[in-house]
Amino acid sequence: MTETDISLSPGAHPPRATIRTALIALALVVAIFGAIFLWRAWRNAAPPPGAPPPTRVVATVVTPADTPASLDAVGSLRAVREVMLAPETAGRVTAINFTAGQSIANGAVLVQLYDAPERADRRQAAARAALAAAQFARSAKLAPLGADSAELLEQRRAERDQAAAAVQQLDARIAQKQIRAPFAGSLGLRKINLGQYLNPGDAIATLTALDTLYVDFTVPQQDLPALRVGNDVQVVSDAWPGRTFTARVNAIEPRIGEDTRNVSVQAVLANSDRRLRPGMYVTASLDLPAERGVLTLPATAIITTPSGDSVLVVRGANPRTAGKAAPVLVTTGRRFGDRIVVTSGLKPGDVVVTEGQLRVQPGAAVRIVPAAAKGAR
Repeated sequence: MTETDISLSPGAHPPRATIRTALIALALVVAIFGAIFLWRAWRNAAPPPGAPPPTRVVATVVTPADTPASLDAVGSLRAVREVMLAPETAGRVTAINFTAGQSIANGAVLVQLYDAPERADRRQAAARAALAAAQFARSAKLAPLGADSAELLEQRRAERDQAAAAVQQLDARIAQKQIRAPFAGSLGLRKINLGQYLNPGDAIATLTALDTLYVDFTVPQQDLPALRVGNDVQVVSDAWPGRTFTARVNAIEPRIGEDTRNVSVQAVLANSDRRLRPGMYVTASLDLPAERGVLTLPATAIITTPSGDSVLVVRGANPRTAGKAAPVLVTTGRRFGDRIVVTSGLKPGDVVVTEGQLRVQPGAAVRIVPAAAKGAR
């Protein structure tokens, strides 16, 4: 029997070469189909996305400039002349000649206390004074003739003077029964009623002169060299937004506060229109000589974070038109208007983003546009 005559009997296994050939063919088919799938996927794939367009921002060039200097402080207003009206002597109120809030003249009688006994005593004292004066006049005529002695003449003179002094004393007591305005001003709320019995020192009403006010404020001791009597002070109150009042320094406290190490300053403010009132909170700005060559930025350019203040500086070949945004830490100083002084971190010529920086990531490309065109596309 030859090899060609050999046949597989039922239940026999195929040779290993046949299995290997089948596996190789299957692998080739899978590889071919995989290659075709990858080729079609590569052919149909979208092109890779390009770089995002530059963000449109508004920027400014940092330039040294002369800026106004001032010391800003929180202050309060106080009346130059203000008193609490009160009686000097006890008595019952018989007349009230004012209303709350009324403007009164200097010397006006505001309250009358009961003074009938004093007036009766004055009439009696005036009669005695008239008699004493007549007796002295008669003795003055008789003494040169020897009819009255010199001793009697001196006695008559003393009696005359005593009687006149008694009248003056009663006049003073009667004047104490009248509460007069010590100066012209505006009255506050009335604190008494008709028929009320007042003791010395009982409050009647406040009297305030509103035409001139004090501005009281403090500044740190390191600013003491900048203080001068006569310096102008710009006063701003939230009661009158947009309006500035001008005062003038008239006194500087010679002693530094031990608890705060601040210097107390007093300025005088003309208030002829009476728009400001004592007790108002104000912001006082003491004018100083202008600072020269200071770097300033719009306040909108400053980015405030827990790590400090920073700005976005445009870097590149031509940063005034386009470039990449780089964050830079800065140290800021005082504010004036809508600008702020930068004391460190920048140099003249730097281009700083002032609008749109919140949409810019560090290192991102930006394009500088005018403020009016920032929102245009």
